[in-house]
Amino acid sequence: MKQVSRRSLIAGSVAAGFALPSLARAIEGCGEQPNTAPALQPPLLLTDWAWLGRYREENAKLIASGAKVDVVFLGDSITEGWARTDPGFFAKGNVGRGISAQTTPQLLVRMHADVIALKPRVVHIMAGTNDIAHNTGPMTPEDSKNNVMGMCEIARAHKIRIVLGAVPPASKYWWRPEVQPKAAAIAMNEWLRGYAKEIGAVYADYAAALTDAKGNVKPSLAKDEVHPTPEGYAAMRPIAEAAIR
Repeated sequence: MKQVSRRSLIAGSVAAGFALPSLARAIEGCGEQPNTAPALQPPLLLTDWAWLGRYREENAKLIASGAKVDVVFLGDSITEGWARTDPGFFAKGNVGRGISAQTTPQLLVRMHADVIALKPRVVHIMAGTNDIAHNTGPMTPEDSKNNVMGMCEIARAHKIRIVLGAVPPASKYWWRPEVQPKAAAIAMNEWLRGYAKEIGAVYADYAAALTDAKGNVKPSLAKDEVHPTPEGYAAMRPIAEAAIR
């Protein structure tokens, strides 16, 4: 296999929308998600941009087993961390398919491989915070909405019910300190709520469970305002269960 040069890595990181220092911070910050850091590395962005290989083997085994899948949770590090933190919830038909740092265009690409192929009754989609952070390059709110609509249209075409999860309205991103995401996150959640009603989906308002009276994310429930703590996931679980029902 041809060795990738340093120049190629730098070019790849720029092409993917990353400045190298930001990329380094993002990878370093994924210490709590040790299996997910490669999602941000330029070689993988250039060879498997959506990381379709991440769950390929697990999906094949699950399909071969004939086990019934009730809900597929599709998302980013919030979803991946949830599956790792609360394995009891991600059992008996609930399947986690989160990948750290991913944006909605990457999730859209993964819909068939990681959701449709498993033939679930419900898909739980929770994404958008990494779009605001421009993890895979500049994106507009309309871009994010189009990708969510695309995922929902695919699910509806396959008669899969939909839950749209709110994202935490963080006031800052440690891996993108120059971004002030709160207003964008609130606007995205309001759109998700309205769109869910429009298409007959269910909106899971995790943001309300994670914030205080002033609308700020509680540090005890999400210490970096983005990734829930075990207590944060415990607060989210009954909301998810109600939405799935």
